[in-house]
Amino acid sequence: MTTNTDYLLAIEDLTVSFDGFKAVDNLSLYVDKNELRVVIGPNGAGKTTLLDLICGKTKASSGSIQFKNKQMTKLAEHQITRAGIGRKFQTPSIYDTLSVYENLEVSYSEGRGVFSSLFFKSTPKLEALIAEVAADIQLTHMLDSDAAILSHGQKQWLEIGMLLMQEPELLMLDEPVAGMSAKERDETAELLNRICKNRAVIVIEHDMEFVKKIARKVTVLHQGKILAEGPMEKVQADEKVIEVYLGH
Repeated sequence: MTTNTDYLLAIEDLTVSFDGFKAVDNLSLYVDKNELRVVIGPNGAGKTTLLDLICGKTKASSGSIQFKNKQMTKLAEHQITRAGIGRKFQTPSIYDTLSVYENLEVSYSEGRGVFSSLFFKSTPKLEALIAEVAADIQLTHMLDSDAAILSHGQKQWLEIGMLLMQEPELLMLDEPVAGMSAKERDETAELLNRICKNRAVIVIEHDMEFVKKIARKVTVLHQGKILAEGPMEKVQADEKVIEVYLGH
């Protein structure tokens, strides 16, 4: 079934069942290089499960997940991360006792096993990457500050930055603006529009105002299947989508 494709991510006929309940049901989804895709849908639609399947946290019952034409379904989570897929969960997991700079530094993964980490020395390439990522996440002025003093929104941005340090080609974010102020949500929209210039980004989100600011292509999930897909305007006007959302 595996065929070569121009897509960065090609998901075909993906199914996962938990005790007979199909959380994701025969789903096919294709994401281009440098694409920003938003996945929406009511609670229980299968959105987080889909990210779990892509990053290897959950194993598919059947179907195919290809990333850069390489089959991912049998790989362990760390192998999938190494292949170039980064995942941010809903709650930020940063190191509060480290500075922003150190949080970014420890996330840099190139050629680092446990032993090389012990003897790790900074390089001009790493310094340049930290500077670039810090600018992207708007924390250049906070590099020497402890992560503990960051606002909720800044902690979310730092965690995105920690993923960017691994230079993923696909970044997956689960409800990145939950709990943020209106200003932080706007700044996060700008941040996502910046970082998808050289990588693909999949965002799961409930906040429709935020979705409108970033959405180019939207996929609507319902009961583990794709209900609708396309530009925001088209999806918003889709009667099936309106029914599902108004029905919740």
